[in-house]
Amino acid sequence: MEKERPRSREIMTDLYELTMAASYFEQEMFAPATFSLMVREYPSKRSYLVCAGLDPLLDYLESFHFRPDDLEYLEQTSLFPDKFLQFLETLRFTGEVRAIPEGRLAFCDEPLVEITAPVMQAQLVETFVINSINLPTLVATKASRCHYAAGERRLVDFSLRRTHGMDAGLMVARSSFIGGFIGTSNVQAGKIYGLPIYGTMAHSYVESFDREIDSFRAFAKSFPDNTVLLIDTYDTLAGARKAVTVAGEMRQAGQSLRAVRLDSGDMVQLSKQVREIFDESGFPEVRIFASGGFDEFKIQKILTSGAIIDAFGVGTKMGVSADAPYLNMAYKMVMYNGRPVMKLSSGKVSLAGPKQVFRQRDEQGFFRRDLIGLLEEEVADSESLLERVMQDGKRLFPPQPLPKIQQVFRNEFSLLPETYKDLEGNPSYPVKITPRLQALQDQVRREIGEKELGLG
Repeated sequence: MEKERPRSREIMTDLYELTMAASYFEQEMFAPATFSLMVREYPSKRSYLVCAGLDPLLDYLESFHFRPDDLEYLEQTSLFPDKFLQFLETLRFTGEVRAIPEGRLAFCDEPLVEITAPVMQAQLVETFVINSINLPTLVATKASRCHYAAGERRLVDFSLRRTHGMDAGLMVARSSFIGGFIGTSNVQAGKIYGLPIYGTMAHSYVESFDREIDSFRAFAKSFPDNTVLLIDTYDTLAGARKAVTVAGEMRQAGQSLRAVRLDSGDMVQLSKQVREIFDESGFPEVRIFASGGFDEFKIQKILTSGAIIDAFGVGTKMGVSADAPYLNMAYKMVMYNGRPVMKLSSGKVSLAGPKQVFRQRDEQGFFRRDLIGLLEEEVADSESLLERVMQDGKRLFPPQPLPKIQQVFRNEFSLLPETYKDLEGNPSYPVKITPRLQALQDQVRREIGEKELGLG
């Protein structure tokens, strides 16, 4: 059996991107086009978005090229003329990218990314652009909600085994860190992104020993500086008392038990009882770590009910954003060859023209409203969010360290009014269109009406 070759990202695309490109080539359409990437509507119970995924997208654009085996495959499809395939052989991305930086908050209808490039280039990258921003933004937003529910408690990504593929697992680890998590169980993500990695033990480890306390002692011996014991394999309270015994033995050896993990049962009652056992035994420093089906809703519910938890492992429901598994994200042409264009399809109208997003704040510095305007506009008392990050197909700045991106998120989130953080609400943050941008929309609508619909 032939060994699978490394996958090419350039043909990881929808067929119609290539058929459109072939037709552009045949029609000699090489003029520049601008495309806007935006989210049309919020998922349920959400009122903001955490921008993520830009750095991997820029990597892709900077290295964009079709490999010989890509072109061989496309030739075998018999769909494309030889001259077009020869053109693709030397094609590179040479365009400009403006984007809202990772970690910043954005809202529906705002362009998260705008790409200006020869139309074929801007069209060919559409699928990857959406794919590389959609899941990271979705997960970073979900993670931020968990972060909000947990307050000052720490969160670790435990999602890898049930994410929708290994690539998704890497995206989730990176995006959840942006959204406020302290690290991940995903070792490869730790290597690639420099994320702190965390892990304890499985129930199978405990079960492999004749006695539960023997497993605790063995693990403490192997990892004396990082001992976290899983105590619910048989009986949580009995496990806690055995962990106290091991904690005492470690103390005598000049070591310390860092934490115990709860993975099942009534987290509210058990966490209180386990906390009492350790406090009364003289180990108030031992922390309680909880895992098992957590998301923002479960975290908020048990903490509101009085659970005493110091940190959470958050897995499946965050990794797949279980309550809202996709964003209604679109990448639409807004200008071609200097001509503003727009889509008028019912429920899918796009805003014509290259744009800028302006953020205004109140006297305390909190977000007050955003304005979407023309790229060349200036709006008083506002901050422009879209930044030029790529020119002529080359990055303008090196990749940002993830801790710095996370701090951007924390700063942004602290300035978002509480009403928009409510886990059960969906209030609409005010996003308005400037008069100049509205005038352009009205003009383009009239022109389309006259040209395409015979309205005069």
